Amino acid sequence: MKQYVIERQFFENVTEHQLMAMLQDFEVDKNGNIVLSYTSKNYKVNNEKQDFLAGHSAISMFSGAGGLDLGTQLAGVKVISSMDFFEDSVKTIKQNSCFAHAEHLNRDINTVTAMDYLDVIKKNNPEKLIIIGGPPCQPFSKAGYWVTNEKRDSSKDPRNMIVPYFNIIKELMPDGFVLENVESILHPTNRDAVDTIYENMLKLGYNCSMIRTNSADYGIPQKRKRVFFLASKKPMQAQLFKTHGSKSECDSEPNLLPYERVIDWIADFDKNEYCQYSNIPVSGKYAQELSCVPMGKNYIALSARSGYPNPVFVAGKRYWTSLLKLHPNEPSWTIIASPGHWEGPFHWKNRRLNVKELAAIQTFPEDYEFYGSYYSIHKQIGNAVPPLLAKLVIEELIKWI
Repeated sequence: MKQYVIERQFFENVTEHQLMAMLQDFEVDKNGNIVLSYTSKNYKVNNEKQDFLAGHSAISMFSGAGGLDLGTQLAGVKVISSMDFFEDSVKTIKQNSCFAHAEHLNRDINTVTAMDYLDVIKKNNPEKLIIIGGPPCQPFSKAGYWVTNEKRDSSKDPRNMIVPYFNIIKELMPDGFVLENVESILHPTNRDAVDTIYENMLKLGYNCSMIRTNSADYGIPQKRKRVFFLASKKPMQAQLFKTHGSKSECDSEPNLLPYERVIDWIADFDKNEYCQYSNIPVSGKYAQELSCVPMGKNYIALSARSGYPNPVFVAGKRYWTSLLKLHPNEPSWTIIASPGHWEGPFHWKNRRLNVKELAAIQTFPEDYEFYGSYYSIHKQIGNAVPPLLAKLVIEELIKWI
């Protein structure tokens, strides 16, 4: 076990009654610092031996930073091709040696056809081929619900790439495939999108299982809800069984493990060498207020609802993620791709998360390299599927193909 210290200066502005409640969760030394024991959960993939299942290959669409691709290879399926429209994402994947064997396309899916994959498929000659991808989720995100239904039509959004995805599937007819998206694609407003998925699967002769997930339920140090549509030419009943839960859930179900603590994934990266980007320290309008928020809380801690003297905010009037701060003994909240200036989660040391911390919360390997500016990398990580969750999904799919 390693030791990690949160110095008193990082929570000295928390009001007294909230501070007393917060410190009940921790061991405090004689100087008033919080002392935590932790176990590093990080792992590596570059320059590591990769064991692939004989005859299994995958083609990746909308690859982004490679979260789904990494999970696929961790599940034993060799990714032979990746594709993304965003150049920084393609450069990210290219510079990681775990994908040195793959071809990488910097293309718009609307310009891609089966002809682009004939050579790579012939070269690898897979007995079982799967396609993996998560069409851009912006048309189906909860943020879109701020727009009235009369103005919001996800089926006509140019970022809706479901149909082009199925065009490639139709041409290649893989043994199985995965289509990943945000949970809110299941909102009634998005019924056309879900109908399109099922209609195309039926038309092409695929069987389907839909899996709704919260990443934290499967050992990921982040609460992140997503939906996976798994398809196979064979009959299937794919499912993932919850492995982790809250204390009360673990008490009633002894087979469950406790939710992952974010401290075990990011403590090693709380170093100046990883905080080189100038925007990681916070400054400006709400910097002082952020320092007053207890760990694990958000702006509501500074409202009348929480008994805050001289309230700064009114509860329910801001995004829930406003001034949201991590608690080291709990999973992180969702890492989003493009947060507003005061949207969290923030580090408990009153700063933005650095790239290594963001990647670790998403369960990217510690030696994985990202290309681009802080904002570009944050976007790539926020859009990704956690690799260790993707591993479980692909392991389940290959049972049915």
